[in-house]
Amino acid sequence: MNLPLTSKLSRNATLRESIADSVREAIIQGALKPGTKLSEPELAKQFGISRTPIREAFRQLDSEGFLKIIPRRGARVVPLTEKDVVEFYEVKAVLEGHAARLAMPRLTVSDLNKMEHLNNEMERFHREGDFKGVFKLHNDFHEVFLRACGNEYLYQLLQMLISKFQRFRMLLSLTGRSEGSIAQHREIIGAFREKNIERAARLVTDNALLGREIIIGEILKQLQ
Repeated sequence: MNLPLTSKLSRNATLRESIADSVREAIIQGALKPGTKLSEPELAKQFGISRTPIREAFRQLDSEGFLKIIPRRGARVVPLTEKDVVEFYEVKAVLEGHAARLAMPRLTVSDLNKMEHLNNEMERFHREGDFKGVFKLHNDFHEVFLRACGNEYLYQLLQMLISKFQRFRMLLSLTGRSEGSIAQHREIIGAFREKNIERAARLVTDNALLGREIIIGEILKQLQ
């Protein structure tokens, strides 16, 4: 029996990207439940392709926190728990708040203008219902001041953390509840322009914690 995945792969992406998108969407939409086992041979037969791009897609989704690869046994959908969300955003809030403090004297006018442009585009994508676009722009917005923090170890630590839990940030954008984050981004830009280091750090921290509350709300609704 076929798994609940689309049988049509995008022509505008690689096979790995198309398969990863299909599995990711099925997990987010609840078609693939936590604990569901995914088999390379079964998916290869369903899509009519070799196992290589499926294996590559599994590795990508494992790195994003959607799947857990079990050696010689395939992969399983990772459960999404409130504890995971709380602990991830608590750490992210602390690290990004500190990064904002370090970035303050290093951010240029060009950096701030770029952040403003990205946030305006994020708002436009949100109005148009392009939530995948919102997700990418949200990442790009934070990337500007994280890059500017000047601490390569802190930057790499945040990138590793965010990469491992991309699932949470994708879920956040797909909820369609980005208005609060967009408004906070405006305030963050304002604090950076005013050189108000304490306000900028607090707003960046609050932005992470807002994501935590929205995702927890979505999880609890799904469990009811």
